[in-house]
Amino acid sequence: MALLLAWACVAASVGTALGDQGDGADLYSENITRILDKLLDGYDNRLRPGFGGSVTEVKTDIYVTSFGPVSDVEMEYTMDVFFRQTWTDERLKFSGPTEILRLNNLMVSKIWTPDTFFRNGKKSIAHNMTTPNKLFRIMQNGTILYTMRLTINADCPMRLVNFPMDGHACPLKFGSYAYPKSEIIYTWKKGPLHSVEVPQESSSLLQYDLIGQTVSSETIKSNTGEYSLQLLYFHLQRKIGYYLIQTYIPCIMTVVLSQVVFWINKESVPARTVAGITTVLTMTTLSISARHSLPKVSYATAMDWFIAVCFAFVFSALIEFAAVNYFTNLQTQRAMRKAARAAALAAALSAATVPAEDEIVSHSDSNSNLKKRVNSITSQAEQSPEPSVISNTASQCQPPSVPPQAPPQPPAIGGASKIDQYSRILFPVAFAGFNLVYWVVYLSKDTMEVSSKFSEYLFIICNMFTWPALFQLFIYSCNSVNQFFLRNARMFFSKKISCSTQNNAERLFEEGKCKHLFNPCCTEQNMLCKTT
Repeated sequence: MALLLAWACVAASVGTALGDQGDGADLYSENITRILDKLLDGYDNRLRPGFGGSVTEVKTDIYVTSFGPVSDVEMEYTMDVFFRQTWTDERLKFSGPTEILRLNNLMVSKIWTPDTFFRNGKKSIAHNMTTPNKLFRIMQNGTILYTMRLTINADCPMRLVNFPMDGHACPLKFGSYAYPKSEIIYTWKKGPLHSVEVPQESSSLLQYDLIGQTVSSETIKSNTGEYSLQLLYFHLQRKIGYYLIQTYIPCIMTVVLSQVVFWINKESVPARTVAGITTVLTMTTLSISARHSLPKVSYATAMDWFIAVCFAFVFSALIEFAAVNYFTNLQTQRAMRKAARAAALAAALSAATVPAEDEIVSHSDSNSNLKKRVNSITSQAEQSPEPSVISNTASQCQPPSVPPQAPPQPPAIGGASKIDQYSRILFPVAFAGFNLVYWVVYLSKDTMEVSSKFSEYLFIICNMFTWPALFQLFIYSCNSVNQFFLRNARMFFSKKISCSTQNNAERLFEEGKCKHLFNPCCTEQNMLCKTT
């Protein structure tokens, strides 16, 4: 009996405790419900906070969950972000058992929210699976945090003059669609250095390296007023490895192959012709395939210049063989004409040295004695028992027979042509010099400085064939390569670069001196940051 009473007391105490806890939970939810009802009582979501009075400040920050891909043909990029907006609405101040009201997306439609839109966005998607991906918080002081998950497809203007050693700054521009600057202004919540977070694992780029991002604020003017605009730039540097394998190395090998024919015998016309035509067709195919992954721009890129110069070398090698063949045939014809003239002269000389037949002239009045003497010698010779002597004498008096002249044969012209000998040296040296200048220019200097330094490099090229200029080119190349490695090292250790002070950063940013601040370090444009 006592045991039953003990169990009954325990059960009663547990029930009382659970009842008190349930009553407390119900009381808490009832308090929150009353708070929300009170906040929305008389609330007009058609009017912005401070309507008719102070300017509404919307603070923004962005967390990038995925960046890429980047399309060169369409000149656009895609990214997945958490877009956060924070503002203060005095009408939503409350006091209660909690400091923050964590609400779902249903509350968003009942209060005023900024009409933010992306000015350079082509297509933006708000994720709704399994429910709308929105976060909504209300603090006791009326501060509101509104976060959305978005996939943004934005325009990225590209200048492909230095392709594929180029870099681009892809912008993201957003602001209010309807409210001018006199009613809504946008600011970066965490300052210019920390308002945009891009984790290293979020980048999914195959042909680019995301080397940093910069932020700024601007005011744009239109017919309806001045509007506050937030700017975010993603700085991209193209990876050159793919283009080295697909274009540059095949072009170099094709040029080298076209120069091998200088060591082939000049008499091997079919072999040298086939090699020249094949290399020209190969360069044509490479130039066509290199343009497939690019938009149809009207200007020449760095790769176009390289392919054009390689094509010029290949075509020049074919023209060189045509010149060699022409001068070889001309030399052969001259030698044949010379041989024909020599043969004709020899025949003429041989004909002039043959003795003419003796002419015996008899005159009846003065040479009768001579005639009788000749007749007597002739009769004695006929009666002589040694006719062989006379026959030998007669045979010796006969003119020698001249053999028929054979047609002159073309002389054998062997050895290498002088044009080939010079080409074996000039072509490789010129192509090597072109590659040296090309890669030094495009790899050692920033892409924005190439045009301003082109004339300086051109002056060095024009003086390449003097020893002092060659020494100057060597020193200049070493310095340029040094700067190239230093620049890459600075980019590699960019995460270790710290700023002087946050207050100084915000002050310079507000004054507009950090409009194109390179994140996370400032370059020559402004000295906001210093390396540690």
